[in-house]
Amino acid sequence: MSGELVIYGSYGYTGDLIAQTAVDRGLEPVLAGRNREKLDEQVMRLGCDYEVISLDDPQELDFLLADATAVLHCAGPFVDTYRPMLESCLRTGTHYLDITGEIDVFEGIHAESERAEEAGIMALPGVGFDVVPTDCTAAHLAERLPDADRLELAFHADVGVSPGTAKTVVGGLDQGGRVRRDGRIERVPTAHESITVDFGWGNDGLHAAAIPWGDVSTAYYTTGIGTVTVYQSMHPKTARNLGLIAKLGPVLGLGPVQSALGWLVERSVEGPDAEERAAEDAYVWGEASTTDGDRVETRLRIPHTYTTTVETALAVAERVLDGDAPTGFQTPAGAYGADLVMDVEGAERDDVT
Repeated sequence: MSGELVIYGSYGYTGDLIAQTAVDRGLEPVLAGRNREKLDEQVMRLGCDYEVISLDDPQELDFLLADATAVLHCAGPFVDTYRPMLESCLRTGTHYLDITGEIDVFEGIHAESERAEEAGIMALPGVGFDVVPTDCTAAHLAERLPDADRLELAFHADVGVSPGTAKTVVGGLDQGGRVRRDGRIERVPTAHESITVDFGWGNDGLHAAAIPWGDVSTAYYTTGIGTVTVYQSMHPKTARNLGLIAKLGPVLGLGPVQSALGWLVERSVEGPDAEERAAEDAYVWGEASTTDGDRVETRLRIPHTYTTTVETALAVAERVLDGDAPTGFQTPAGAYGADLVMDVEGAERDDVT
C-alpha cells in the first residue's frame, strides 16, 4: 500500500476511533483539524504527523492535501463543511471520502461528479454506518430482483450517539422528512409513515418510522430504483413526538435556537464507550419489489454502528490507497459492490425471500 491518508476532524469522537484503528493497523495517517489543543493531545497518544488547519483557509487546505492520495473527512455537520474540503480535493487531485449521512451532502457531491471525473478523483461520501450497510443491502436486493421499482430499507440500533451525530440531528430538525418517489426526492412530514419490521436475530415485530436517511439519495444512484423510503426502529410514542417537534420546524431552524442546542450537545453528549460498542449489534432490513408483486427481502446484522463506521471507512480508504478508486461521484456499493459490508468482522446476511 502506498500513498498518504489525511484524516480531517481526527480528534472528534468518530475521527479519533478511525485514527486510532488506522495506527493500530500500521497506517500512518496525517491528522488534521482546526483545534490545536485537541490535536496536540491526540498526537501525543498516536504519534502521527499533523497539521492545524481551518476549512476557511483554501491555501492551507491545498497545502495539506497537495501530497495526499485521499482525505477522510470526519468533521461535521457535513452540510456545513463538505464544500471547502471537496473544492480543495478538486484543485489538488485528492480522492474525497467522508462519513456523512446527510441527503443534501450526497446530492451536492453528486452534482459535482463531472468535475471530479475531470480532476481524476473519486468523490465518495458516506463511508461509515451512514450509508455502507444500507447501501450494500440495497445493491444486494437489486441484484436479486433487477426489475424492482420500489425499495424499502430500515435499521435498528439501540446505541448512543456522538456529539457530531447529535449536532447533525439538531441541524436538521427544521427540515422534516424526505423520500424518493419516481426518481425525485420529495419532502414529507417527519415520521410520516410507519411499518412493522422483522429485523431477525430476535428483533421481531419492531415499529419503525420513516426518516430522511442518506439512502433516499444514494440508493437511487446505486440501484436505479426510483422509489425509496428508509425507516428507523423507534417506539410509536417517539414517532408521534417527532411529528410534534416537526411542527416547530421554523423555530428550530433559527440561528439562536441552533446555537443553544449546539451548546447543549457540546456539554451533554459524549458518545458510547468501548464497553457499549462491544455489547450492541445493529441490524438492517430491506425489501425490493415490483408493481407486478414480485419481492425479495434481506436482513443484515453488523457490529455497533460506530464499530462498523470505523471498519467500513478504513476498508474504503485502504482500497483507495491501493489504487482502486473509480473517478467521479460514487456510492459505497456502487464503487465496491454489495459485499463491501461483508468485510466487517461479524457481519451476517440472511436472504428471507
